[in-house]
Amino acid sequence: MAYHFFPMIARMRYINRWGLMRNTDPENIQEHSHMVAVLAHALAVIHNEKFGGQVDPGTVAVAALYHDASEILTGDMPTPIKYDNPDIQSAYKAVEAVAEQKLLSMLPPDLRPAYDQVLTIPDPEVRALVKAADKLSAYLKCVEELKAGNNEFKKAKEQTLAALEENPLPALQYFMEEFLPGFELTLDELQDSVNR
Repeated sequence: MAYHFFPMIARMRYINRWGLMRNTDPENIQEHSHMVAVLAHALAVIHNEKFGGQVDPGTVAVAALYHDASEILTGDMPTPIKYDNPDIQSAYKAVEAVAEQKLLSMLPPDLRPAYDQVLTIPDPEVRALVKAADKLSAYLKCVEELKAGNNEFKKAKEQTLAALEENPLPALQYFMEEFLPGFELTLDELQDSVNR
């Protein structure tokens, strides 16, 4: 019997994000998930090295790689709709859970428990780091669009930054202080800062 989990995962590249907004550079959930994994890994390392955490950065990064996998089946629900009211949010969470189970059914039974941990992220500490990285990635998308002259993302940037600033994770606050300013720079400015 052939299993189709990984061919489905490969289809992440076909699901675009930010569907309600004009994008100068379209972003799909595969690209987004890679960036979330990079950021989540960084947050986990900072959490451990600076704030005494004990989380496995690899586990966090893998969870981040798969955090939007259910969207292969559901599509990307725009944030303003997904969080518009508790009923929609609850219904969408139920749809995501069904999609995750559908994906799991595409694996051999003996592999399902390992991927269930990845798709559902039962560990609250891992989930918090992935959620923070997801929000960071959204903020960075806003920064990139604004740098390209697309003011469509101005309000999204303000709202996302406010949400990041409210997040109590010390590792996130550290990342924002130490690394966020660099994302506003051009390539030449980034290179000049290395050559100093």
